[in-house]
Amino acid sequence: MLRGVHTLALDAKGRIAVPSRYRALLQSMAEGALVTTIDTEARCLLIYPLSEWEVIQEKISALSSFNKAARRIQRLLVGHATDVEMDASGRVLVPPPLRDYAGLDKKVVLLGQGNKFELWSEEQWAQTRDAYLDEAGDEDTLTAELEQISL
Repeated sequence: MLRGVHTLALDAKGRIAVPSRYRALLQSMAEGALVTTIDTEARCLLIYPLSEWEVIQEKISALSSFNKAARRIQRLLVGHATDVEMDASGRVLVPPPLRDYAGLDKKVVLLGQGNKFELWSEEQWAQTRDAYLDEAGDEDTLTAELEQISL
């Protein structure tokens, strides 16, 4: 399970060091093979173990290319999907076009989302998190499914 929030440094070559607690898990899930793509709703990146990504790509590819919304998702998510490898030191190279899209600089945030990570610029994540917290008291944003959850 990929969860938690981790502040990391992006090195001069554009690599991040995956927190050690996830390295063995990512090795066992996908032998260190990962796929990085853009998020279509926010300026961040999505990082999937290869085995998780293959299921998602299959579903996306099965969508009709005649549907404008489906085609947009195919072009953005699959088109930007880039295979990356975790090296022996647990580092992952974030490709330059994806770094540019997400505005990644020296300080980044790796946010676990269960089956994937999100990779944010530290500044963008702080702004987004604060906006989410400001919206938290707005009862109009709760769906029926969310109202059933008790924390």
